[in-house]
Amino acid sequence: MPWERDAGQVSSARLIDPAACPFEVDRPVMVHRWEQLTFLHWRFEPEAVQAVLPRSLTVETFDGSAWVGLVPFLMGVGVPWGDSVRWFARFCETNVRTYVTDAAGRPGIWFFSLDAADLTAVVAARVTYRLPYFWSAMSLRATGERMEYTCRRRWPGPKGVRSRVVVDIGPLFEPGTLGALDHYLTARWRLYSRVGTRHRSARAAHAPWPLYRGTAVDVSDELVTAAGLPAPAGDPLIHCSPGVTVRIGRPER
Repeated sequence: MPWERDAGQVSSARLIDPAACPFEVDRPVMVHRWEQLTFLHWRFEPEAVQAVLPRSLTVETFDGSAWVGLVPFLMGVGVPWGDSVRWFARFCETNVRTYVTDAAGRPGIWFFSLDAADLTAVVAARVTYRLPYFWSAMSLRATGERMEYTCRRRWPGPKGVRSRVVVDIGPLFEPGTLGALDHYLTARWRLYSRVGTRHRSARAAHAPWPLYRGTAVDVSDELVTAAGLPAPAGDPLIHCSPGVTVRIGRPER
């Protein structure tokens, strides 16, 4: 796969990249590996996105548009264990997301849905972080420079919601070639979730993304509309990445 040749070089070359995380998570409750990942993003009318957000959060815009992302990838989950990490799960995941600020102006991610192939992880994330996880039958297949992700929702309903994404990985974004929109869509360090009528957040710290260009071959998705959003219009903006290691903080009220 093309990104395997130079992902380490990119990470070391971008230590002062504007996409660098502004804080550390010194005592993570979990460690993740987000691997073989594709970001697909579409422009949306801000009013359409705000209508399905909690009142305590405000949709962020870039160039007058809200942005909604469909992000399939391979998830690894572990816990800190002394000076190392004990890994205990690895599964496919796809999330539908947008970008928001809270009343204090802190930017972050709002997940409309997160589909995962591991039922234990789905239940745990729903209970601990109050995230809208769904158990789904999923697959990820890499063939040369092509990635294919599939998803079929199992529980909770509505069952049978599907997604299929096929992308070709293109050339690397060399240091300095990423623009403001690229950072806006990928450099995100806080996630929000809802508890009753209120929201809470958690920090997620990682090195800058090694990012590659991508081209859509096929995007047949029902996850975005299942979240209550209009169907995306036009071709998505695509970024691909071999992945990062992420330190997840405890939920914050």
